[in-house]
Amino acid sequence: MSNWVEATVKNVTWWSETLFSLTLNADVEPFKAGQFTKLSIMDGDKRIARAYSYVNAPENPDLEFYLINVIDGLLSPYLAKLQPGETVLIEQRATGFFTLDEIPQSDQLWMLGTGTAIGPFLSILQQPDVWQKYKSINIVHGVRFNNDLSYQALINELLRVHPEQLNYIPVVSREEPLQGLSGRITSAIENNSLFEHANLEPTPNNAQFMICGNPQMVKDTTNLLLDKKFTRNRRKKPGNITVEQYW
Repeated sequence: MSNWVEATVKNVTWWSETLFSLTLNADVEPFKAGQFTKLSIMDGDKRIARAYSYVNAPENPDLEFYLINVIDGLLSPYLAKLQPGETVLIEQRATGFFTLDEIPQSDQLWMLGTGTAIGPFLSILQQPDVWQKYKSINIVHGVRFNNDLSYQALINELLRVHPEQLNYIPVVSREEPLQGLSGRITSAIENNSLFEHANLEPTPNNAQFMICGNPQMVKDTTNLLLDKKFTRNRRKKPGNITVEQYW
């Protein structure tokens, strides 16, 4: 039996010339915040599919995905042209272990993401248990330009509801930041400016790191944290670093 079902486009939100969100309605199986599924189209008898994390909370029937339109991509240009009422195929069952139940309890939670990889963090932050599990939650969003900082309304609402717990730290690499830090997440960790900005001192005894982005970003950030004596988080041996490679 096929795991693919039709999803109807409810809304398309363009954040910039290349960044957009798709809101879909479909009969999918329950998922956990932080998991991903796949969207696909058929090109003749060939399926073109890509993985995308859910942005919406699991209890929300409006299924939301944050995408970048890759001009020479096989799938995203098609998805970018979708209009409300049209359909696309979605994998019914979500997957992935980038979820809160895989992360040990700690004082500090650091969510480090670049570009559209902020998506799973936004899903997690819409869950009540994250606010009960960690005293200080820091969402760090690495982008090239200030107008790549999408989802400001949602982030501002989270900041309003959790002003003492949540830190939002944009890191902008190609122009002067309107807020947050200049450069890349890796450099901000290396020179300690990220932690100084948040007025926090993470240690292996008080902090957890979730890292989501392109493979090179995940690798470089992980290595920097390993150099600071943090360890990989594994089921058999809990640690501090949990990663999701975004492609």
